[in-house]
Amino acid sequence: MSGIETRTGFLAQRAGLAGAAVLAAAALIALVAPLLIPDDALDVTRVTDAAWQSPGAGHWLGTDHAGRSIALLMAQGAGTSLFVGLTAAVLAVGIGTLVGILSGHFGGLLAGALLRVTDFFLVLPALVLAIALSTVLPRGLGTIVLAIGLTSWPSTARMVRAQTLTIEARPFVERARALGGGHTHVIGRHVLPSVVPLVLVNATLAVASAIVAESTLAFLGLGDPARISWGAMLHQAQLHGAVPQRAWWYLLPPGLAIVVVVLAFTLVGRALEAVVTPKR
Repeated sequence: MSGIETRTGFLAQRAGLAGAAVLAAAALIALVAPLLIPDDALDVTRVTDAAWQSPGAGHWLGTDHAGRSIALLMAQGAGTSLFVGLTAAVLAVGIGTLVGILSGHFGGLLAGALLRVTDFFLVLPALVLAIALSTVLPRGLGTIVLAIGLTSWPSTARMVRAQTLTIEARPFVERARALGGGHTHVIGRHVLPSVVPLVLVNATLAVASAIVAESTLAFLGLGDPARISWGAMLHQAQLHGAVPQRAWWYLLPPGLAIVVVVLAFTLVGRALEAVVTPKR
């Protein structure tokens, strides 16, 4: 499928366009917020506003337990949540693609070993394993990305392996091998071009799952304590008694942001899948 056909097909997907618009807005906020928000606006030692203010003219989304603006916290947290989601998805998709291509192309003992490792990670609950890794390893964004990425790749590996086996069973690949094409030629010229579109579709869905995983880990207190994220906001709200204070404005915005962004990635992924899959 050509790039023009792909773009035209995607433009016909209204849900995908809506999701893309939401993601573009979230990305813009994540990029601009660190440049516009003053350092002292989110410093608990320098904030002068009253705590637990309900939404009003001064603070559109109210203030938290320390008097910080919820709106500014939301804008600052967008960057962390999107960064972890994107980088963890790239790591998971990269590992899954590599394992899937190697196991599908080479077969034999290598494929058997890789499949056993994949089955091992499929059997283990991904969230439990991510929590274990986040607990053992030093706290930080790198640990969260590593924990999510190392537990989220098996589904991609299975998909890529199936696609690799399908492509390599076709006559043009057998012809390329008969003409002397080696492993690099077959993988680079025939397998990858057929696998990449499906991997890109899977990547958008993987980002949504990674954002949910990051929010869960942060809510459980396993996130980076030096970083603001939507999951960390929910953790702080629960920790400092937002429910007894009836401070719904501290709980609802980050929860809705997670739901909306995850839904947007899902809509974009489904739209891309509808464009790519029938043509392939």
